[in-house]
Amino acid sequence: MSGNPTSREESFLVTGGTRLVGEVSVAGAKNSVLKLMAVALMAEGRTTLTNCPDISDVPAMADVLRHLGCTVEITGDTVVIDTPADLGHVSDDTAAQRLRASVCILGPLVGRHHRAVLAMPGGDAIGDRPLNWHREALEELGATTRMDHGRLVAEAVELTGAQYELEFPSVGATETFLFGAVLARGTSTLLNAAREPEIVDICDLLTEMGAKISGAGSKTITIEGVDELHPVSHRVIGDRIVAATWAMGAVMTRGDVTVTGIDPMSLYVVLEILRGAGAQVETGPDWVRVRQEGRPRARNVRTLPFPGFPTDLQPMAIALASVSDGFSVVTENLFEARFRFVEEMVRMGVDVETDGHHAKIRGRERLDSATVWASDIRAGAGLVLAGMCADDVTEVCEIFHIDRGYPDFVEKVRSLGGRGARGGTHRWRAGRGGAPGRAPESTGDLAIWCSVGPRVTLSEPPGSEPEPRGQGARTGGGSEEARRTRRFDTVRPDS
Repeated sequence: MSGNPTSREESFLVTGGTRLVGEVSVAGAKNSVLKLMAVALMAEGRTTLTNCPDISDVPAMADVLRHLGCTVEITGDTVVIDTPADLGHVSDDTAAQRLRASVCILGPLVGRHHRAVLAMPGGDAIGDRPLNWHREALEELGATTRMDHGRLVAEAVELTGAQYELEFPSVGATETFLFGAVLARGTSTLLNAAREPEIVDICDLLTEMGAKISGAGSKTITIEGVDELHPVSHRVIGDRIVAATWAMGAVMTRGDVTVTGIDPMSLYVVLEILRGAGAQVETGPDWVRVRQEGRPRARNVRTLPFPGFPTDLQPMAIALASVSDGFSVVTENLFEARFRFVEEMVRMGVDVETDGHHAKIRGRERLDSATVWASDIRAGAGLVLAGMCADDVTEVCEIFHIDRGYPDFVEKVRSLGGRGARGGTHRWRAGRGGAPGRAPESTGDLAIWCSVGPRVTLSEPPGSEPEPRGQGARTGGGSEEARRTRRFDTVRPDS
């Protein structure tokens, strides 16, 4: 497992007009493996995780654990964690700020050692994700929490069982309560718990380690506290988000893709939406095949906690809507800043209107190639898929985000017939001082290039704060000249 983070300057050039065809396998789930690595803190000895994805977030999480005193070895798809009896409780600021999942060490540390000091975690820029629910979960079990010079401090003399109802079925808060309750004295009940397959995977590992948990995957989870846990070996479940990305890419490109290594039931809602778009869907015990003939039909999508449509797939839903026949509404109910993706789709000529939590999209037969910027893992993947539906070569910048969540992404795109290559630096810098229409020089492993037309010159670069024109502003479409000079709206859905 390399896990080497991609340079922030590295981009991906993707040629439009290709179909995704073939078979692709998915590795373990990013949203599971990082949490499972944290679970290893709860048992002295050697915990082994297999089917781990080759993504940069895994070695980043390993650094978080090493700072606490663990020995972590990563070999191929296997992560081996040796947890000492004398475990540290203060997170490394630099390592923790590299990824949001560092917050998941909070519960294990408080559960086992009754003390944790955590730097404010980093991660994707997808909106406000406060720690309040994590703090409340631990406080219900008897811990005290406070902020101290930008760090969260949690302490407890003893954790005791409690009944706690979440205001919202937060995955993170569910995990934190579980981690604390497993080693608490007495019985705990969590109401309105998150039901995601990754929660079930965590509960399975904890149960294998000696925890007593019932109700995983339902709204009510009951935990009977135990004195200690023991280390085991565990296989990470397949990544349903990566699997769905390839499935949705098949529909967007009118392709034929079989995805292996995934439980189809974890994709039930997604597959039903794809069927509604006109796709032919077949499933087996651990595989899904998606075929699309002709242009997909427009479908409305709204993100919800599992078993609803995943918020992580919202960018792909917008990308699919942008090439579908008809008018679609995509509603984001979880993370407000995920509509930043819309700004990049506008650069590709998409006719879209934002209004609060909604994006209203009128699909096009073919998108415009452009230079776009990935703001998070899923947005980056969505932009690459959109680039496959464009008229020429699209440059997706800052693809280090993609490497945090998609193992061997470029290689798998190519294996399915996609045409693209990494570039050493951003070649086309529309709106960032670059000359529109200037062809990229061949560098690094840049395998393809074709001449392109004039690039869109933006009056505001990504990441700036243009003055909003108000809700309901319409973007995309219009004349070429208008698209060259348009100021982009700052999309700020209602909280």
